[in-house]
Formats: sequence, C-alpha cells, structure tokens
Amino acid sequence: MAVVGAVYQVDRYRRTPEEVVQALFREPGAATLRDEATPARPVPEHKRSRANLTDPEAATPVGASAAMFAWLAREARSRDPGEPLPWVVLMDGQPSLWEEAKHALGEAPRVEILDLLHATGHLWDAVHLFHAPGSALALKLMELLVLALLSGMSEGVVNLLESAAVEVGLARSRRQQLTKICNYLRRHQARMRYDEYLAAGYPIASGVIEGACRHVVKDRMERAGMHWTIPGAQALLRLRCVAINGEWEAFMRYRIQQETARLYPHAELIEQAAWPLPLAA
Repeated sequence: MAVVGAVYQVDRYRRTPEEVVQALFREPGAATLRDEATPARPVPEHKRSRANLTDPEAATPVGASAAMFAWLAREARSRDPGEPLPWVVLMDGQPSLWEEAKHALGEAPRVEILDLLHATGHLWDAVHLFHAPGSALALKLMELLVLALLSGMSEGVVNLLESAAVEVGLARSRRQQLTKICNYLRRHQARMRYDEYLAAGYPIASGVIEGACRHVVKDRMERAGMHWTIPGAQALLRLRCVAINGEWEAFMRYRIQQETARLYPHAELIEQAAWPLPLAA
C-alpha cells in the first residue's frame, strides 16, 4: 500500500453548514444557496505531492508513514518558517497516521481535522442499520445527521444514534456495528468541530489528496495484469510525483548532469587542457 501526502496553500473559504449539506445532497442541475456576488472557491496553490511505499527489505528499512510525515513537516516549515500561518492537518481516521503526524510535527501549532467524507461514510453505515440503502427515509435521516455534525453537534449525533437503537430495538448484531461506529466518532470528536472550521474558512474534505491518490498511484500502478516489485514501484511513484509537481524539466536537467558526470568523470581536465596538445614521437 502506498501512503500519499500533499502540501499546498489555499486562501480561506468560509461557508455555512447549510451550504455544505446542499452541495453534498444537491440534485444535478439544482440551484445553490450562494449568489453571483459570492467569491469563487479559491484554488489550492503551490501543491506538491509525494507517495511512499513501506520497504522492510531495504538496506535501511523504510516506513512509508514515517518517511511521508517527515517530508510533510519539512515542506510545511520551509513554506512557513516563522509559523504565523494556520497549519491544517486533514486526514482520515487511521490512528497510526495521527500518531506519525504528532511525532513529526511535535509542538507546532496546527488544526487537526477528520476528513468530512470519512465521517459521513461512517454515518451512512449507521443510517443503513436503521433504514434500507437508497430509501427516502435513509436519505432524509442522513441529511439531518450531517447538518447536525456540521453545526458542531457531534456528541448529539452519537447520542441520537444510540438512543434510536434502543427505541427501535435494533438487533444485537446491528447494535454491535453501531457501537463501533459511535466509538469511532467519539474518538475523533476533537477533530470534528466542523462549525468552527467552516467559520474560519478551512478545508474540511481531502479532495486534493484523493485526487493525488488517483492520479499518482491508481491510474498508473493498478492497470490490468500489472505486478510490481517494491523498488520498481517506488521508482515509478517518484517519477510520477516529479511530473505532477511540475518539476520534470528541472529533474531532467539534473539527471543529464549526473549522467554526464558519471560517464565522463574527467571532462573538466580535458576542458582545462591547452590546445593543441603537444605530440610525442
């Protein structure tokens, strides 16, 4: 499995919970709540992506997550050496990723956000324990839960699900699934203050990194019949990132310089020689 990371800068974009809910559940072609005077959504700038694979058999074992977060930390500090700008760390709920982020970033001030689409993915699983997938009741309940979540009521959402399970007499197996979902949401409550994030103009979903996962890894590495060694896959992932980061020309110049130095190690001596050279009979 590849660990993919991206660093970028973006202007604030303030929204309301209602606007986000409408964007998530809007029918194709439906009007939006934002009028023509509303500024366009800012585009991420200076984005750089990277992909790492774990290689336990390398001469120096490589941990993909540790290597990724070390790079992310260097990138963030190089862009903001005095740390006057807000750093937003936006990821899914995998505990090991948050631990690696904590280790790499140390005490650097930051805002940690659980990707909204991962939170809503768990909410959909919870809703389908009560209502059939695709039903109008499931969609309506989901809209209400997402609006509550975005309005800063994550604890209320969990309590509502647990009390509803008791009221409807949810089957034991479904109660166990719901408990796992509720534990996940409670574990990340500090990263689900979406009302504050929206008011501050922070991103709350990781569309940038999802796109990177598709373009960097999936579109090239998962074609039919492909099989990879770790060194070969890592080499290609690095080339993919160089190209996507807009660094291909600079990389090619560096590559040519390195190959020239390897093939012609004494080129400088020849250039310094006085021509024509004296001949010995």
